[in-house]
Amino acid sequence: MDRKYLLEKAIRVAKLTRLIAKGIDLFIVLCFSIWLYPLGLVLGIVYIALSDGLSNGQSAGKKFMGFAVKSLEDGSPCSYKQSVIRNLPFILPLMLAIVPFWGWILGGILAVALIGLELYLLYNLDSGHRLGDVMADTSVMANDDNFVGVKNRKTSWFATKTTTTI
Repeated sequence: MDRKYLLEKAIRVAKLTRLIAKGIDLFIVLCFSIWLYPLGLVLGIVYIALSDGLSNGQSAGKKFMGFAVKSLEDGSPCSYKQSVIRNLPFILPLMLAIVPFWGWILGGILAVALIGLELYLLYNLDSGHRLGDVMADTSVMANDDNFVGVKNRKTSWFATKTTTTI
């Protein structure tokens, strides 16, 4: 039996369930936006900005799918600051959508570009991180009792790798 195939299949399923979790969160924003425009859109932006910092690193979608966002710095749940940073690719187009017509058009164009980049990184990085994860130094992990805390990292994602020779 090819174990590498099973691992790759599990990673694909995890990526798909992450997309479903984000879709649930964006559906909540869409409901706010449609029912209570423009105040609902502002509430939706606040929700998406802070969602990953709520309830021990779980937004509504992640809680439903059984995931949590953890900081790669110390393994703690995602903070509100990290939540805002990791959700910037979704916040920016939504902020443009506050302005009628031209904001909707520019927000839609920006959303397509940023979500395309998010999907590209999610499916092409070996770690499975999306742009928001890289920017905020976070990772989405299964929220179960088997989670082992992430060890303190000495460098961030943006630090250059140096090698020492003996």
